[in-house]
Amino acid sequence: MLLLLDIGNTHTHVGLAGPRGGIRRFELPTPGWMKGSTAVALRRAVGRAPVHAAAVCSVVPAATTRAVAAVRRLWQVEPLVLTHRTVRGVGLDYPRPATIGPDRLANAVAARHRFGAPVVVVDFGTAVTFDVVNARGDYVGGIIAPGLAAMTEYLHEKTALLPRIRLRDTRAVIGRSTREAMLVGAVHGYRGMIRELLAELRRALRVEALPVVATGGYAALLARQLPEITVVVPGLTLEGLRRVCEAHRLEKAGTAA
Repeated sequence: MLLLLDIGNTHTHVGLAGPRGGIRRFELPTPGWMKGSTAVALRRAVGRAPVHAAAVCSVVPAATTRAVAAVRRLWQVEPLVLTHRTVRGVGLDYPRPATIGPDRLANAVAARHRFGAPVVVVDFGTAVTFDVVNARGDYVGGIIAPGLAAMTEYLHEKTALLPRIRLRDTRAVIGRSTREAMLVGAVHGYRGMIRELLAELRRALRVEALPVVATGGYAALLARQLPEITVVVPGLTLEGLRRVCEAHRLEKAGTAA
């Protein structure tokens, strides 16, 4: 079994990939890596399943170190850590490739494998990120904007009268309460931002049709009224991480032969 760890600031997304290619996914708290509790929970969740290989994609350096050490200790496996040097499946045309988030590289790999190139990934996380693969199959950069939840939380924290709201879809265009007005601004306004940025990307890439893959916590909510989004793939980062790991395995097999 292949163990996949996508370590974000809040959650660690875990994937267990079997020989037939399916991925069983679950989440663990990232801060628990510092305390040792997440390693314990991971061992319990994996159970007796044999782990023959592992790969780590992380935007939290301190957690990366602890996760790698835990995998070595628990399963005697040396995990592949995804970086600009270890990525496979997409080229890099970027001034400082070491600064690209590993999760963004994994997303680009998975999207290019599914749709070829050019392709764009929109990841709806704490921030919303757009990652662009050009027609040559190279990662060339992207866009970073505030995430939907971050935006509404900011309004609540920085104003005296605006409440914390639960994000959901709304058909209203004119809010008939403070909460509804905030929902309209957040959901419809956010969709407008995504639509305009995708239009700009199509113009920049000089293409009429552009596959757009959405992932992340609010992808399904926002994609409902965005025909510009081709598909929503919840486990896109883990899928890309798995493909990078498989590419390294094939390289080693070819070297050995």
